Amino acid sequence: MIIQSKRVWILGQFIEAQIEVENGKIQNIFKYGTKPVDEDYGEKRIVPGFIDIHTHGAYGWDTNDATEDGLRHWMKNIPEEGVTGICPTTITQTEEVLTNAVKNVAKVVKDGYEGAEILGIHFEGPYLDMKYKGAQPEQCIVKPTIEQFERFQNAADGLIKVITMATEKDEDFALTKYCADHGVVVSIGHSAATYEEASMGIANGARSMTHVFNGMTPFHHRDPGLVGAAMRFRDVYGEVICDGNHSTPAALNDYFTAKGRDYAVMITDALMVKGLPVGTKVLFGGNEIELYPDGSAHLTTTKGLAGSTLKVNEGLKVLVEKALVPFDVALNSCTLNPARLLKVDDRKGQLVAGYDADIVVLNDDYSVEMTYVRGNKAF
Repeated sequence: MIIQSKRVWILGQFIEAQIEVENGKIQNIFKYGTKPVDEDYGEKRIVPGFIDIHTHGAYGWDTNDATEDGLRHWMKNIPEEGVTGICPTTITQTEEVLTNAVKNVAKVVKDGYEGAEILGIHFEGPYLDMKYKGAQPEQCIVKPTIEQFERFQNAADGLIKVITMATEKDEDFALTKYCADHGVVVSIGHSAATYEEASMGIANGARSMTHVFNGMTPFHHRDPGLVGAAMRFRDVYGEVICDGNHSTPAALNDYFTAKGRDYAVMITDALMVKGLPVGTKVLFGGNEIELYPDGSAHLTTTKGLAGSTLKVNEGLKVLVEKALVPFDVALNSCTLNPARLLKVDDRKGQLVAGYDADIVVLNDDYSVEMTYVRGNKAF
C-alpha cells in the first residue's frame, strides 16, 4: 500500500511525500508522485500515530473493571481520535481489584485484540499522598513496598511500564530504585513533595511527573514545589492534561515554554464517561463522578475535578490554537516524547522507514480522517 499527501510530517516538518506500507511497517518514503498510490490525501496532514500513556477508560468502561470485552471495545474504538498506542491506567483500589485489573490487561494482550496497541500498563497508585490524592479513594492508599509491587507486576505479566507514586512516601526510595532497575518509569504524582524532595526522587530513579499542575504542590517564588520542579528539571518527562480545564491555555503555554520540545507529554487522563452523554454519573474508584458540559468530570460530593474526557486530537488543537504552542512541540508531546518515555521510540513516534505504520490523517480542523494501526485501517 502506498499513500501520499503534500503535507507529510517527516523530521519536524511537512513535506510532499509518499509512504509505502508493507507487513505493518513503513518500508519506504518516496518523493511525492513517484509511484502509483492507493490513497491520495491531497493537502491533508499526515502525522505519526498518537500515544496516550495515561488514560483510565472510555465508552462506559474503566481499566479497574477488569472485563475483557470492555478493554477490547476500548482498543477497537479509540483510533477514532488518532490513538494508535495506549497505556490502560489503573486507579487506587484494594490489592484484589488492582490484581484483577492488571491480569485482565495481560490476558487480552496474550489472547489478542483489535485497534490501538497496548504498550503497557500505567499503574496510578496506591502509593500516594493523602492531601493530594484527588479522586483516588483514600481508604485504599498504602505505603509502598517492593513485595506488594512485585505481586502486581507478576499478575500483569511484566506489563506495568509506568507507576505514579508519591516518592516522598517511599522509605529510602526503595521501590523507586527497584522500578528504575527493572525498566518501570517512576512518575511523581499525587504528591506533597517539596522541590528538594522532588530533586531526591529524581536523583534516586524517578523519570517523570504525573499530570503536572494537578495533584501536586503548587509553585511559589520562594517555595517552588513540585510544579516548580517539573518546569525546572528540563531533562525529566512531565505529563500534562491538555483539555484547557485542568490547566488553562496560559498555564499550558508556560509549561511548554519552560519544558521545550523533548520532554513534555500530552495525556488525556480520560475516564469511563468519555464518549457518554453529558450529565452521566458513574462510580470511579468508589467515588461518584459526573460528566459536565465542558467535557470535564467532577466528584459529585466536592465538585472537584476527577479527570477528563479529552480526545488526543482535540488536545493537539487546544495546544496549537489556544495555548499557542508551536506545532512541532505540541505534536512531539503526543507522538515521539511518549514513545521515548516508554522506550519504544525505535519503532514508534515518527514516520520513518522501518518503523511501525502507525499513521494519522488529520483535517485542518484537527478531526481525524483516517487512522492506520500497524498498516491496518483502524478508523
